[in-house]
Amino acid sequence: MAGKFTSSTQAIPSVGDVPRHIAIIMDGNGRWAKKRFLPRVAGHKRGVETVRAMVKACISRGVEYLTLFAFSSENWRRPAEEVSFLMKLFIGALQGEIGKLHANGVRLKVVGDLSAFEPRLVALIREGEAKTANNSRLTLTIAANYGGRWDILQAMNQLALAHPENAGCYGEADLAPHLAMAYAPEPDLFIRTGGEQRISNFLLWQLAYSEFHFTATLWPDFDATALDVAVASYRTRERRFGRTSEQVFAVSPAPTLVIPAVDEDA
Repeated sequence: MAGKFTSSTQAIPSVGDVPRHIAIIMDGNGRWAKKRFLPRVAGHKRGVETVRAMVKACISRGVEYLTLFAFSSENWRRPAEEVSFLMKLFIGALQGEIGKLHANGVRLKVVGDLSAFEPRLVALIREGEAKTANNSRLTLTIAANYGGRWDILQAMNQLALAHPENAGCYGEADLAPHLAMAYAPEPDLFIRTGGEQRISNFLLWQLAYSEFHFTATLWPDFDATALDVAVASYRTRERRFGRTSEQVFAVSPAPTLVIPAVDEDA
């Protein structure tokens, strides 16, 4: 239900050893392919395998929400042939993975401006969301043709249409239910692979108090061990949400750093 999660700027969210919500920019597919003298599309295909591995790893570690930035509103600027391949890859992934996601209790959500996609792709997205709607083991969100600024603007427009009588008096609680990811808590941990250190118009509203982890590992090489490194880094962070260290410690002593074992055969 929209609005049931704590806003990090309005109240202090609960914090645990395991990030409840992890958001990832999957960067480095093209460079991974180039290093191997392969076409860029080979990197994107390999990247889909990493998505599958991350879903499995997050489930085994108790993560409840995994959000992946698959295609930004700015990615239309890429070469036409690459964009066309990505759309076909998206269709193929939906056709091949929805059944597996459903069998493993994963709920699929896709956020972004879907009006730019061909009807066949939109239909597959809606079918996948409907089929997995009642699953609760993990919520996998794919951000496609998504941009953080787009998200805030579309939410503002929805709010203005719904309550024009309150124009000039809107608050955060009024806007939040109209954001694309109102069904999820704010990310605890944001990861970007590939070595770049920016958020590239991703979840601008939702990342307000997220912990950031940047890694040079290219997305096709990002595995369960790399995820554990990111989570271990997260556990060393003092999440103050505007408070002092003394206030944080008085409420909850610093957790012991424990890295879960990786069961590669699970």
